[in-house]
Amino acid sequence: MVLVENGTGHKPHYHFGGDPFDSKLSKAADLVAAFYICVVGLLSTAGNGYVLYMTFKRKTKLKPPELMTVNLAIFDFGISVTGKPFFAIASFAHRWIFGMEGCRFYGWAGFFFGCGSLITMTIVSLDRYLKICHMRYGTWFKRHHAFLAMLFIWLYAAFWATMPLVGWGDYAPEPFGTSCTLDWWKAQASVSGQSFVMTILFFCLILPTIIIVFSYVKIIFKVKSSAKEVSHFDTRNKSSHVLEMKLTKVAMLICAGFLIAWIPYAVVSVWSAFGEPNSVPIAVSVVPTLLAKSSAMYNPIIYQVIDCKPACAKSSCFKVLKKRKHYNTSRFYSISAGVKDAPAIEVNVEV
Repeated sequence: MVLVENGTGHKPHYHFGGDPFDSKLSKAADLVAAFYICVVGLLSTAGNGYVLYMTFKRKTKLKPPELMTVNLAIFDFGISVTGKPFFAIASFAHRWIFGMEGCRFYGWAGFFFGCGSLITMTIVSLDRYLKICHMRYGTWFKRHHAFLAMLFIWLYAAFWATMPLVGWGDYAPEPFGTSCTLDWWKAQASVSGQSFVMTILFFCLILPTIIIVFSYVKIIFKVKSSAKEVSHFDTRNKSSHVLEMKLTKVAMLICAGFLIAWIPYAVVSVWSAFGEPNSVPIAVSVVPTLLAKSSAMYNPIIYQVIDCKPACAKSSCFKVLKKRKHYNTSRFYSISAGVKDAPAIEVNVEV
């Protein structure tokens, strides 16, 4: 690794004395982190696995909206099964036991699936924006468009996640020792490290976040401006509009949950990259990491909360759950839309 380029540079934390894979936390703190990650991992794996199982169980072909829901669930499931076990085992062992190659795989998988989740949400937010603010869009969004969007998302995530493995940037242990991530500290060491970190931040966080925020701000203004028009719709159009709003709420909550989970981690990472070297206390750096690793757990919960909300307003959620046992069905809402006569799709899945 080049530590000094053009006469300036700082040593990253993992070049200081001692084993960078030794835990810098107390054994008690590592145990708490391990149990937390086990709970989050089990919930996110079970939740997203259930979404995938119930979606693929349907005998009819998956429609474009369902494909985007499946894509998001695959990325969230991938984060859960490739990342959580490594971190939990390392925390129980009080050190990273998988070596540098394991560190790079863990960092690659976390970045690949995390980036894929964010870009999927970005595509979904654009879909919601075009569907609500430019209604003609819904007449041509077909199955092959969804497959093209999915292909783009996978290639996009794979490209940026693989760059550190081929020499531009790198993956490195976190300051607390039991996890690995992008080598943010290279920005302190070299100009090429700075270019890598700035490029990653723009294309894998800032640009997607701007698109998501723009899309939902425009949707909010559109909904407010068209409130009077909705009251004049006939019953069929009004029902479609209500379902469109429900799908949009699902998408907004999913994006908000992801960004809330990841932005504190991004702030700490940016400070590590461009602030005073090693100025982020180790105890502070671990908290955003744990919060970010919980992001894949929220989406299945959001699907069900939005599903039961209208019924919960009339009675209690306990009554709703009791009533559902009668019908033995479970519903998940897709977070996109695009067919000609039914602008929004409700995915009904039989249990």
